[in-house]
Amino acid sequence: MSAATPRRSNSGAALAAAALALAAEGAHAQAYQCRAPAGVPRLVPERPDAARLQTPIAGYTLALSWAPEFCRTRAGDPAHRLECSGAMGRFGFVLHGLWPQGARASPQWCRRVPPPAPALVRQQLCRTPSVALIGREWAKHGSCMAREPATYFKIADILFDSVRYPAMERLSRQPAVTAGALRQALAEVNRGRPAESFGLRLSRSGWLQEVVVCMDRKFLPRRCPAWQTGPRDAAPIRIWRGL
Repeated sequence: MSAATPRRSNSGAALAAAALALAAEGAHAQAYQCRAPAGVPRLVPERPDAARLQTPIAGYTLALSWAPEFCRTRAGDPAHRLECSGAMGRFGFVLHGLWPQGARASPQWCRRVPPPAPALVRQQLCRTPSVALIGREWAKHGSCMAREPATYFKIADILFDSVRYPAMERLSRQPAVTAGALRQALAEVNRGRPAESFGLRLSRSGWLQEVVVCMDRKFLPRRCPAWQTGPRDAAPIRIWRGL
């Protein structure tokens, strides 16, 4: 059976406008310093790691990785030098990606696309400090949302910059932090986003790895589906500060 064609009722410009309207309350990106390198290597086209899947878009996920935890065991890994060595600065939450979601299965690798130009990649590095990941996110997810990489990353940047964060260091020092407490803290600093619109991903030992922000087709908050919600509210979590 052939896959359905992704629903494209909105142009890239309309998607960007919708994202910008959602973020109009005022952006508050991470406060960590970042110094992007002067030049970046030219990317080669990505090789799909799964079958092409075109399905109607029912919503979106904004994935935010907690860099201190990711870098805890990768500070000396050349593959993650930009994010973890301190060469570009220190990071808190970084943009893993903006992913279109389907009702039952999510679109991916929708068409073959050339990689983003080095200048565009460099612009993204203070949000996504990985050249390889930037190229992959565009090819795997962005190809299902926009015709051009600049449009896809503009939408992702608007949404990422609009997210506010609680005082993560203070939370990390509390003796008993739960998944529900972190979701509620995120909701309190993000007006209009209920706690149920935030999902969490933890390591096997309970350390915070990622926060996901669940949105509908208009980029408005929606309850995360069960598979994205993560641990129950009462589950204890730990937050690595990286200090």
